Amino acid sequence: MFEQAQIQEFKEAFSCIDQNRDGIICKSDLKETYSQLGTDPEEAILSAFRMFDPSGQGVVNKEEFKQLLMTQADKFSPAEVEQLFALTPMDLTGNIDYKSLCYIITHGDEKEE
Repeated sequence: MFEQAQIQEFKEAFSCIDQNRDGIICKSDLKETYSQLGTDPEEAILSAFRMFDPSGQGVVNKEEFKQLLMTQADKFSPAEVEQLFALTPMDLTGNIDYKSLCYIITHGDEKEE
């Protein structure tokens, strides 16, 4: 089925992902692996959001943010924007709580227990 060289590659890849070396790839192993693959540190993401929050209230306008996502850099499609907004914490007026969003981006959408 697989050659010995391929099996060895699989074992090496598995051991890279199995961060705690318990022989099982669990959720925390995946989070750690993904965090090592180039996600910006939380403070860098917060600094970027602060540029769109001159009043320092910790929120950005949803519609303005949507326009930026769909027109700048790696443009999001309308479906991608809606998918993002489904997980995005917002206040009662529809502003995005970017500190909470940064946490989700860097740690996942579930709080650590």
